[in-house]
Amino acid sequence: MRIEAAVLRAADAPYTIEPLDLADPGPGEVLVRIAGTGMCHTDLLGRAPGGRVAKPVVLGHEGAGVVEAVGPGVTAVAPGAHVVLSIDSCGGCANCRAALPGNCARMAALNMASVPPDGMPRVTDGGGAPVHSRWFGQSSFATHALGTARNVVPVADDAPLETLGPLGCGMQTGAGSVLVALGVRAGDTLAVFGTGAVGLAAVMAARIAGATTIVAVDLHESRLDLARELGATHTLNGAEGDLAARIRAISGGEGVQYSFDTTAVPSVVSAAVASLRTTGVCGLVGVGSEEYRLDPSLMLMGRTVKGIIEGDVVPQTFIPKLVELWRQGRFPYDRLIRTYPLADINRAEADALSGEVVKPVLIP
Repeated sequence: MRIEAAVLRAADAPYTIEPLDLADPGPGEVLVRIAGTGMCHTDLLGRAPGGRVAKPVVLGHEGAGVVEAVGPGVTAVAPGAHVVLSIDSCGGCANCRAALPGNCARMAALNMASVPPDGMPRVTDGGGAPVHSRWFGQSSFATHALGTARNVVPVADDAPLETLGPLGCGMQTGAGSVLVALGVRAGDTLAVFGTGAVGLAAVMAARIAGATTIVAVDLHESRLDLARELGATHTLNGAEGDLAARIRAISGGEGVQYSFDTTAVPSVVSAAVASLRTTGVCGLVGVGSEEYRLDPSLMLMGRTVKGIIEGDVVPQTFIPKLVELWRQGRFPYDRLIRTYPLADINRAEADALSGEVVKPVLIP
């Protein structure tokens, strides 16, 4: 079928809106008409030098929409279903069987290789040349996307479909990391480093969990203001002074039980670990390319550093819970969103990079 999509043809090129041909859904695949898709920091990997992501490519991995058709073997959803698209997974490896699809043994191949398992292109341009797709099992910077039976999550028909997409990655990563991976409980203390969409979702989740001290750290005062409105009990500008010392002071001198880094900046990660009390846990979700240097004396005192992918959640159960928390007014993720027409994707990207907007959502 003919679709329109935002195509990235080179790492340093703007997106171009192009007509493309999308294959019919094959075995295990689901055709979704996209109502809205979030722009996530991970989509910037398409701009990384060195050909890490093959071009030309259709990115986008926070899609939501309506199922239009399903391929052979798909029974979990039917045409007409409202769905959020999340990460893809194999369903058969040890981690998938242990309810950790984000740690699927085939995570990279299914989500970042942009090549279908059978090697056959799903998207071609007007000249019949392949365009890389299946980015996180969807490539949703488009009017339509092919998901899989493993990465589509049914949601209620009366939920705000155009803005639900970010629940499939950034929001579930932040909230899931706090509520599931770290297991923050009532009375706990937490410091969140970076208050973009993932960090602010973590702040909201910490308030839901009943944490009594929630410290938000960022360089943008506007985002720190929003963090306070969403549940942070303290905010710190990361450019001012010794972060770890300031956080230990806030927590009575011993440090916080949990810290959560979304930045992947080595100096910030070091501060996140140094802000922990003994037996504290630091969760890392940022994607970076530099090595981290950690003080071994800190690690010898019972502290833990934990890498987290997608919050360690099962999207099919966790995303509907986030929708219900939104209905109750306890997870107002929509306050982070600004919508743009898909044709304005380059402006949306620039606004996200400048910090003007927390979470752009593109509407085809």
